[in-house]
Amino acid sequence: MQDKTHLVDEITGHRRMRRNRKADWTRRMVQENRVTSDDLIWPIFLVPGSGIVDPIPAMPGVNRMSIDKAVEAVKEAADLGIPAIATFPNIEMELRDETGSNSLVANNLINQATAAIKKAVPNIGIITDVALDPFTSHGHDGILSGGEIVNDQTVEQIVRAAVMQADAGADIIAPSEMMDGRIGAIRRGLDAAGHQSVGIMSYATKFSSGFYGPYREAISTGGLLKGDKNSYYINPANGTEALRDAALDVEEGADMMMVKPGLPYLDICWRIKEAFGLPTFAYQVSGEYTQIKAAAMNGWIDGDRVMMETLLCFKRAGCDGVLTYFAVEVAKKLARQA
Repeated sequence: MQDKTHLVDEITGHRRMRRNRKADWTRRMVQENRVTSDDLIWPIFLVPGSGIVDPIPAMPGVNRMSIDKAVEAVKEAADLGIPAIATFPNIEMELRDETGSNSLVANNLINQATAAIKKAVPNIGIITDVALDPFTSHGHDGILSGGEIVNDQTVEQIVRAAVMQADAGADIIAPSEMMDGRIGAIRRGLDAAGHQSVGIMSYATKFSSGFYGPYREAISTGGLLKGDKNSYYINPANGTEALRDAALDVEEGADMMMVKPGLPYLDICWRIKEAFGLPTFAYQVSGEYTQIKAAAMNGWIDGDRVMMETLLCFKRAGCDGVLTYFAVEVAKKLARQA
């Protein structure tokens, strides 16, 4: 009787993929992608006041922080090797209005935080957003007029806000409101104000997704939102449209690209990286984070393992880094393994 091993070898042509998987050392030696602290951008939520660390119920382990507490937390993040943070404000309701005018106040919450963090932790990058949703009484990312989010008027305002954020010390402006022409307008505004070194991370493909719910709780816009954002966010069904949108941002001068949400859009991450070759990031948004946390808290999954696996998936899909609420948790885990 012919040796069954010989039969297998005849079929496989002596190619056995399991040889490289046989031991821990071989698996490590041939591993194609790795997650390091350099891959992490930590989004944080800000509130007015002092001494405040306010847990967000829909995002276990994530807090809203007053500026003093945010400074302490960012110092820890920098010590863990996290290269950058992204800040999102939850301002007082009485400061929110139809046009989001508080975005144009030089010492508003986001700009105060930038200045304080940059002074205390100069070696960490600060990424700020100019979308108006934290500042509007209707929860939309732009100016609402006659039931429509008006494009050009919104762009004019966010350019002014971007310059103020750069004045406060922001290193990268990341406009998430998805207005047409915003990247070029912000670039021109920053350059004219002497901020040629401030970068732009384009939310190149921000989809009209159901994964944003916990974030809207975190910045207290969920109950404010009138209607939906379908007229300016991208339809989740449209990959080619997303690439066209990203191409316009590249033409207008974006330095980096972002895909939001993350895991449901790994194909878009790959296509954007392949098409343009710019540094490409994904935002592992609040709904993605909460799903993992909730399942882990119920004992349904190994939370640490899934957390790390998802970040590896982003790297495999071509991402240079990830905005993730897991950033500090991951950096601590990596430090323990070092």
